[in-house]
Amino acid sequence: SFVSLQEHAYPADELMPLTCRGRVRGQEPSRGDVDDALGKFSLTLIDTLDTLVVLNKTKEFEEAVKKVIKDVNLDNDIVVSVFETNIRVLGGLLGGHSVAIMLKEKGEFMQWYSGELLHMAKELGYKLLPAFNTTSGLPYPRVNLKFGVRHPEARTGTETDTCTACAGTLILEFAALSRFTGTSIFEEYARKALDFIWEKRQRSSNLVGVTINIHTGDWVRKDSGVGAGIDSYYEYLLKAYVLLGDDSFLERFNTHYDAIMRYISQPPLLLDVHIHKPMLNARTWMDSLLAFFPGLQVLKGDIRPAIETHEMLYQVIKKHNFLPEAFTTDFRVHWAQHPLRPEFAESTYFLYKATGDPYYLEVGKTLIENLNKYARVPCGFAAMKDVRTGSHEDRMDSFFLAEMFKYLYLLFADKEDMIFDIEDYIFTTEAHLLPLWLSTTNQTISKKNTTTEYTELDDSNFDWTCPNTQILFPNDPMFAQSIREPLKNVVDKSCPRGISRAEESLGSGPKPPLRARDFMASNPEHLEILKKMGVSLIHLKDGRVQLVQHAVQAASSLDAEDGLRFMQEMIELSSQQQKEQQLPPRAVQIVSHPFFGRVVLTAGPAQFGMDLSKHKAGTRGFVATIKPYNGCSEITNPEAVKEKIALMQRGQCMFAEKARNIQKAGAIGGIVIDDNEGSSSDTAPLFQMAGDGKNTDDITIPMLFLFNKEGNIILDAIREYEAVEVLLSDKAKDRATIFKGKTIPNYIIDSNLEMDNMDQKLSENDSQKQSSEETTSPSQGVGLASEEHEGGDSSDVAQPDPLSPAPADSDSVSTSNEDSYVPDTEASSFPEPECAQADKQPQEQKTDTESDSKANWDNKVPPMESILADWNEDIEAFEMMEKDEL
Repeated sequence: SFVSLQEHAYPADELMPLTCRGRVRGQEPSRGDVDDALGKFSLTLIDTLDTLVVLNKTKEFEEAVKKVIKDVNLDNDIVVSVFETNIRVLGGLLGGHSVAIMLKEKGEFMQWYSGELLHMAKELGYKLLPAFNTTSGLPYPRVNLKFGVRHPEARTGTETDTCTACAGTLILEFAALSRFTGTSIFEEYARKALDFIWEKRQRSSNLVGVTINIHTGDWVRKDSGVGAGIDSYYEYLLKAYVLLGDDSFLERFNTHYDAIMRYISQPPLLLDVHIHKPMLNARTWMDSLLAFFPGLQVLKGDIRPAIETHEMLYQVIKKHNFLPEAFTTDFRVHWAQHPLRPEFAESTYFLYKATGDPYYLEVGKTLIENLNKYARVPCGFAAMKDVRTGSHEDRMDSFFLAEMFKYLYLLFADKEDMIFDIEDYIFTTEAHLLPLWLSTTNQTISKKNTTTEYTELDDSNFDWTCPNTQILFPNDPMFAQSIREPLKNVVDKSCPRGISRAEESLGSGPKPPLRARDFMASNPEHLEILKKMGVSLIHLKDGRVQLVQHAVQAASSLDAEDGLRFMQEMIELSSQQQKEQQLPPRAVQIVSHPFFGRVVLTAGPAQFGMDLSKHKAGTRGFVATIKPYNGCSEITNPEAVKEKIALMQRGQCMFAEKARNIQKAGAIGGIVIDDNEGSSSDTAPLFQMAGDGKNTDDITIPMLFLFNKEGNIILDAIREYEAVEVLLSDKAKDRATIFKGKTIPNYIIDSNLEMDNMDQKLSENDSQKQSSEETTSPSQGVGLASEEHEGGDSSDVAQPDPLSPAPADSDSVSTSNEDSYVPDTEASSFPEPECAQADKQPQEQKTDTESDSKANWDNKVPPMESILADWNEDIEAFEMMEKDEL
């Protein structure tokens, strides 16, 4: 890998191992935020410097340092990530400097070295400082190396949010830079950022969120875990105590650690929760970055949960060869990529150091064999695009050389294989080496304990910190094995029943308990689980469902507890959705003869595809029914659908899948019609169609949802007139807009004064109607439905994933509004839910024109006066209904 980097990529930031060339930012297609790590500063070479010394490649190290000093320019006009540049480049320069002065002291290598890497590190440190120019002290997420932040030419500085790890993973590198140089400003800035995050923690749970506003300190994403977005914040609190000797960092870490073990840790799982409601899980999957956490637990001294989580991760690796970027609680692949991350190898190394158990050497051997067998390519090692298929991505991140080989070499190395004592150094989150003697050098910052309001902990968290194998395992070499053994089959869903915590997290059997966000009324297995938990499901007349729990009807006390939690989650989800901003309703307007824009159907929006609010003209075209009508497979009549708006039935697959199929067939838009007979926007809140949990950027056509009654108006029109043209838009258009630039039909051109007066009156009524619709729509709410299933009632049960800002999971559905679920329970702790009265409205008060339209369709060319008279009746009915509602 290193030779390929030198021969094929240098001085580029990264090696592209499939095409054997360097990745230069701006010359390759953008990968979004991933490219923020690239700054045209030979990233991988700098990141690899101290790895060369660990692997006893001192001659290569000396040559590499000379290249860095000679060739690397840090004054590029380029916007980079503050976080990535700190841990990879600043950390790489400091790690290189640390081992360079160590080699110089030994007297054989680097005798010419005079601190050049440290000078470059100081230059880079000053280039990162403008990012800290905020009132909170939290840094901007990006900075321009040449122009800083908020400079006219900086092209950055408008961001408002940053991740907790991004702002909280600075103290080791910045403090080391201050201690090496005697310039205190770097450590001061990093401490201020850490202090601010600590002060903004959620005080009742002592957890922090994933994303924070850098100006106000408000939490933007309020889910909390130990994976992506937060991970290294916790790591740096503990390691800052180790490196700097400041007790306040240890006290903060222990306070957070107690909360993690109380709420997030469900051995062997580590599941995200909400900082305000930490008993409620925020998602049903885990990301691969949490694989570092067992290693941190080893450093903390809490070995048992470290062994449990590590073993669970190893079982996932044995199933897929690599750790997927994300996997579900039942160990299915959630995100299939694997960019050769080193976190699991890191934890394996630390567990071996703590236990001395040769089992972890076997784990390391498996990692090496899998890398050689599945990831090795002629020019290095390629990231896995999909661990299930073994496909590659032309990518080899700098952390692969910086960390993976370092930890694997150290795992197998004996003391005599090392040219220096690794115990004299601490690893940064990028595995760069910082000497422990920095704790007593240039102490420009007072170690006064400024941390306040600690939680009194009862688990002796403050009494012990670092493990010692001689103390932990004096007479029991089988200790680690006894913890691992019950987890051997956890991924294969045959968990032994001997572990209370594991069983608690995995339910009363091999499967985890049913969570509210996963519930689907069409799933017979889910209905059986509800029955077991004492929860009954009642179908209401409008298609919605009501859930009621009777604890005495549960199969066991444990099932009753699961049922209670399920109901609490359901209430929480419904409550959460009420607070979420929903997309407004859209309009389907029939513009062909004989309607000419008079019939407007209220439609539900989609979270994917063309945003009609940004395309004021909307999408206009003739409608065509697709085959198969459900749109769940390849369209068999593409010639009838091409350049038209496709009509399809709801059910049997995801909305996004339908959209992709009709788009492939050449459709310019799509209308999904509800399969629940009799459903109508008169009595039910609108659905908001969500994606399938995958990237939906490939869907570019507009998609709208019509309830059954409104959809039948279009279907009846097709049967009557064959060619029916509609306009999909964010709101209804007037006739002048619809027919602008087109020949206006004779039925619309009428010089009759009475007609003009009628038009004027209608225009006023239309505006009143639109105004009242805009006024009442928020109270209606717009529902969300991300997944569809077979069966009539299945489409009416929907439930959101409002707890995650990411798109809805493929196995989740969402609820329409506060009335979609009305969870009743006999538990006194539940609030009394409000029930909708929409179904009690008088039947004669309708807003659509179904009956009137059908009456007029008997004549191919009805008189305009008749159409207008019918329309007036509808308006009067609407106004009457509005009065009743008020």
